[in-house]
Amino acid sequence: MASLFNKVVQFANSPKGKEAIRQATDKAQQMAKDPKTRAKLDDVRRRVQGGRGGNGTGTGTGTGTVR
Repeated sequence: MASLFNKVVQFANSPKGKEAIRQATDKAQQMAKDPKTRAKLDDVRRRVQGGRGGNGTGTGTGTGTVR
């Protein structure tokens, strides 16, 4: 797996990789400013940070047997 990681690092350091990273960053910042996207993120954040008091429709991490 180290060779795959090295290839990713090489790409990220190349001019094409830097351009791809810059474009992805710009797109993410643009989406973060969109009110609809922000509302979706706030909803997800509220559900995730809400703890165990939810309505039970999420997958959660507590799928194992309770002892």
